[in-house]
Amino acid sequence: MSQTIGLTKLAYSRTWHHISARTPHPTLSTQPNVTPPSLGRLASRIALILMGKNKPIWDPSTDCGDYVVVTGCAALHVTGRKKYQKTYYRHTTRPGSLRTVTMDVLMAKFGGAEILRKAVSGMLPKNRLRDKRLARLKAFEGDAHPYKKNLVRYGGIPVGHEGWAEAVKAIREADMEKI
Repeated sequence: MSQTIGLTKLAYSRTWHHISARTPHPTLSTQPNVTPPSLGRLASRIALILMGKNKPIWDPSTDCGDYVVVTGCAALHVTGRKKYQKTYYRHTTRPGSLRTVTMDVLMAKFGGAEILRKAVSGMLPKNRLRDKRLARLKAFEGDAHPYKKNLVRYGGIPVGHEGWAEAVKAIREADMEKI
């Protein structure tokens, strides 16, 4: 007998979320509507969406996460002197091959998208699903990206853009009038 009730195929369907690393966020920012979200807060939110923990059907052994499109990675916000002091390490397992690079050098060489990808990778569980989840993260330096048609929309307005909350309220009120 099945333990699931309802439309499970719809629950397992993947949606596309858009997050801007440049604009202030009301819940992710330390100073709401003033500063953009910091790298750690942004990465933890993205990791939760990639794992699917925001869904009621979440299970640690299944991959039920969504796609995440992050724009404006060139303007990642970090606090303090992390941009110049944080170091990333890599090693080839040969003696004396430990290499270090700071965040500002890595950002100049590969851009902010690579730094965000490394931060999200560190917050995902270290298991066989990690690479599949990271492949669903699409990070871009600017605001242009090829996934605009895939984003979730309410009343023709993508979620997260100005006016989408009013569009949701209008749709819900119209549905309540039908009942």
